[in-house]
Amino acid sequence: MSSHEELTLARVALTWLAEPGTRSVHGLVDELGPVGALDLLLDGGAPQQALRESVAARNRAGDARAVAAEALHRADRLGVRVVIPGDDEWPGTVEHLRTLRLSDARRRVDIETAPPLCFWVRGSWPLAEALDRSVAVVGARAATAYGTHIATDLGYGLADRDWTVVSGGAFGIDAAAHRGALNAGGRTVAVLACGVDRAYPMGNAALFDRIGDTGLLVSEWPPGAEPLRPRFLIRNRVIAAGTRGTVLVEAAARSGATQTTRRALALGRPAMVVPGPVTSAMSVGAHEVLREHSEARLVTGLAQVLEEVGRIGELAPVPRGPERPTDLLDDDARSIVEVMPRRGRVGVDALAARAGLAVRTVLRKLSLLEELSLVVRRDDGYALANPIDRAIRAPD
Repeated sequence: MSSHEELTLARVALTWLAEPGTRSVHGLVDELGPVGALDLLLDGGAPQQALRESVAARNRAGDARAVAAEALHRADRLGVRVVIPGDDEWPGTVEHLRTLRLSDARRRVDIETAPPLCFWVRGSWPLAEALDRSVAVVGARAATAYGTHIATDLGYGLADRDWTVVSGGAFGIDAAAHRGALNAGGRTVAVLACGVDRAYPMGNAALFDRIGDTGLLVSEWPPGAEPLRPRFLIRNRVIAAGTRGTVLVEAAARSGATQTTRRALALGRPAMVVPGPVTSAMSVGAHEVLREHSEARLVTGLAQVLEEVGRIGELAPVPRGPERPTDLLDDDARSIVEVMPRRGRVGVDALAARAGLAVRTVLRKLSLLEELSLVVRRDDGYALANPIDRAIRAPD
């Protein structure tokens, strides 16, 4: 049986030979193990012509095992560790990617959605523990002030309730969610599309340092790997699978954040969308997710997010308008208050006629209204107490 070091080196080499998520490579690992799969690929035995050509091209650039060994050595110098399946901190939820099939998949990134072969991790938290109680907050890079405000509040509120906030480390919504969690003194995880030693975007370098100190920086690519455009889309499947639910705050018509949300939906995870102004270009994609997917839930704040991802029975309060003094009254008592004159007094007989109630009913309800300080008795009748606001008497 291969040692842990051999298994790790083989998985790292396989990730270098073929981009993460490649289903045929993952299938070979299941069948032959990481070492056997690597041997087969290096011998030119890949089952598909495209994979054989890809492996051959990478082999011309260097020896896969030597490249993997150098990456592991570099990671050790940087204080970065590699986590593989079977390790105590491997997040089992990402294995659900085995079943992810997208009905409209045409691009490679929508087809090759297999689980990761390994993770590179910077930070002290065990990866599985950090992701066990986590929520993804994703959205537009060119976020509006509205979106930034919402993402920051959600990040802070989730972290304050001991949830890990997961995002992609980009400008806009991602950065706002990370900062909100950090400001609450909570955990946040940035899943990157490059090496965990590279700050991309550079403008978030200080943010990445803070996340690495108190949370986790995670990637499928080794230290030094470049942030190539397709890798952001490959990375998104991990954000969707590694968390208990995904919240989409803002997204334009074409957005990687909507792709993350659709992956969460395909995995059967809670997928939540924060609505925005219908005039905002940064909410077009978010609103389309709501239109196209009946399973997506509209959320307007932390309580509703927690209702979707939290324990059974952890329900968000139903939004209500301001309480009125008349809210607890029965229909007869409310009718009497409604027909009371705004100024002056009214006798019991006249009040009964106005309300369409029997005199004895009016007398009984007037006693109750007096106790509630809603009406006062005068020598010649009853009057509204000093005074009940007209808004109280307005119809619902």
